[in-house]
Amino acid sequence: MDVDQIRNYCLSKKGVTEDFPFDEHALVFKVLGKMFALTSLKGWEAGTQSINLKCDPEYAQELRAEYDSIEPGFHMNKKHWNTIKLFKDELPPSFVKQLIDHSYKMVVKSIPKKLKNNIL
Repeated sequence: MDVDQIRNYCLSKKGVTEDFPFDEHALVFKVLGKMFALTSLKGWEAGTQSINLKCDPEYAQELRAEYDSIEPGFHMNKKHWNTIKLFKDELPPSFVKQLIDHSYKMVVKSIPKKLKNNIL
């Protein structure tokens, strides 16, 4: 997947916005103001494409054990975030989409029902 495909996929989800809250390189996707995905545009330009995604802690450990291209989240809470290294071509796009879906759902389930009902 390229950065445009990831961007379009994330933005296709209900209640999602994109932002650059840290700097002009860190593209962040949020659902109702809560971050579920982060990617570095500088990394894409340098050939080290990756995306940080929220993950259930047990599932995160399983993924890290099974895939070389999934590591604890870079500059993130290592228990709850994974960095998916896309430049290694280990993971098919359909699986990357599943990981994005998982991250989105993790964040959505933490949002109060009243807020979810208004937007989602």
